[in-house]
Amino acid sequence: MNDWEPWLVATAALHLGFQLTVTAVVYPALADVPPADWSAAHAAHSRRISYVVAAAYLPLLGVGLWALVDGPVDVGLVVAAVGAAVSFLTTAAVAAPTHGRLGSGRTDALVARLLVADRVRLLGAVVCLAGALVAVLAG
Repeated sequence: MNDWEPWLVATAALHLGFQLTVTAVVYPALADVPPADWSAAHAAHSRRISYVVAAAYLPLLGVGLWALVDGPVDVGLVVAAVGAAVSFLTTAAVAAPTHGRLGSGRTDALVARLLVADRVRLLGAVVCLAGALVAVLAG
């Protein structure tokens, strides 16, 4: 067993737990905020969620890089890396800019875009954990 394997599974599981919570609880609650309360609720969400995003993404990024550098690079590790990349890139390219626009005001189209991006990130997190488990079981 490689030193990084249990850490990859742990950080991938942490990431999936975070993403499931956002998908099942956080974003539905945010989407239900009435337009009159939107600015305050969205600003509070944006302040609070950044700490949790960092706590979930940074360890996964670090362990993922460690695993890719240390190797061996097998199918499970590649799948885990692709899943993590999907989540990270969707956050950077879609969710974060959409949150920026939502800071100026809520529209149904922007909320819908955020919810779709969130489901893509969830799929990435599931793929990441599946790949991490394959990497450990195959190794």
